[in-house]
Amino acid sequence: MKKIRKAVIPVAGLGTRFLPATKAIPKEMLTIVDRPTIQYIVEEVVASGIDEVVLITSEGKSAIENHFDYDFQLDTVLNEKNKYQLREELNNISNLIDIVSVRQKKPLGLGHAIWMARNVIGNEPFMVLLGDDLVRSEIPCCKQMIDLYNNVQQSIVAIQRVPMDQTNQYGIVEGNPTEFERTYMVENMVEKPAPGTSKSDMAIIGRYLLMPEVFDFLEKTQPGHGGEIQLTDALVQLANKGGMYAYEFEGNRYDAGDKLGYLKAVVDFAMQHQTLGESFREFICSVCDESE
Repeated sequence: MKKIRKAVIPVAGLGTRFLPATKAIPKEMLTIVDRPTIQYIVEEVVASGIDEVVLITSEGKSAIENHFDYDFQLDTVLNEKNKYQLREELNNISNLIDIVSVRQKKPLGLGHAIWMARNVIGNEPFMVLLGDDLVRSEIPCCKQMIDLYNNVQQSIVAIQRVPMDQTNQYGIVEGNPTEFERTYMVENMVEKPAPGTSKSDMAIIGRYLLMPEVFDFLEKTQPGHGGEIQLTDALVQLANKGGMYAYEFEGNRYDAGDKLGYLKAVVDFAMQHQTLGESFREFICSVCDESE
């Protein structure tokens, strides 16, 4: 059994849903309370026991790489001003995990972005985490999926239930329950199905555990929905060849690339913050009382 050692995080997108905020700042660098979104994603990877992150980047994304890099000048200034706690925190960020960057030169879709990682991943299973999908859970979502993988030894997609009138916004899984709790064997996958064309409410969210054979299918996948190389198309072929599981993870998921999802994430994470949580909850309660 091969251990899950690497995680791919595609961060090459333009973040058009968050314009104008993302005109000069990568959407993954938008702050949730006191740290950028991408840091929460990387911290989930680290907490799940993974050794290396592969960032799929594009032009204008250097701020993400810089965030996880060591800054000698800043470190020196903080040391001279005796700001040791802040200095230690920043040094911890730069030492979180080994990070490799791969440039996606053309915006050809999520499937193409993952295919760009093939030479770094090699012939081993790996995780994929979308850079704007946040999951707050007691056990990291990645760790939940890796624990399931240790039993099933096959690819896994994370899913959540969504209202039927929203299924056309997601990749949808159709499948049957297995002997494993909250787990389904994938029978079919449809990317953003037209209303009424699928009876399933199981939506794929931004967490995947994939076998390396997916690269063979991605290489042959033709542009699909939106003129892009869709990951879902390759996953259907991967499922047909070797089987695939869908796992209904435990936790709260937020689409931080969407304005409403971002605000929900800020509120939830702020309420759970170690030093700000209590005061923030009191503030939210006072605002709710005033609006009644």
